[in-house]
Amino acid sequence: MATINPEHVRLAQSLPPRLLNFFKRYPPAALSQSTTIAANTSSADANANTPTSVSENTLSESLLQPENPFMPFKNPITQRWQPASFSLRKQSEIIKLAIKHNVVSLLPYTHKLPEEVARRRAEHGLRVKGTGVGQKVKGKMWERTLKGRLDQREKAMVAMPEMIRHWKERGHGRGWKKWPKN
Repeated sequence: MATINPEHVRLAQSLPPRLLNFFKRYPPAALSQSTTIAANTSSADANANTPTSVSENTLSESLLQPENPFMPFKNPITQRWQPASFSLRKQSEIIKLAIKHNVVSLLPYTHKLPEEVARRRAEHGLRVKGTGVGQKVKGKMWERTLKGRLDQREKAMVAMPEMIRHWKERGHGRGWKKWPKN
């Protein structure tokens, strides 16, 4: 049987009930692996002569339980996605409690973890809407082409007196080949 560390017991007693219930329902990976390894070695010593058999019920139950309650889960039997057990708001509340009690490292992975938030912030920087950072194109089509159209219009206005003079020379459109282009 696994030995119980008094420090872990003291830590567990100091946690709020919401975190305690979470860790009871979803034990941390490090603790659950160590307890299963300890249980397997103790049962192996006790039943050295009997072959170990795994029932189908325990297998199907373990397959149907999501490993991470913070992430969506695809049921291997029905192939349908189930939503995360905890909403983003509840995840945030649990993480805030865990940060307050210094047990964040025991929580399963989620996008709300402080390390993950810091990594995304470092990767993407402070992306503010409207700055064009992280976008292929900034602005609407008419906004992007406005400067070019205004330049073209200005050139046409500057060349307009010359164009009028040519028009009058040719006989008001007869033999006129140079229509202004868009």
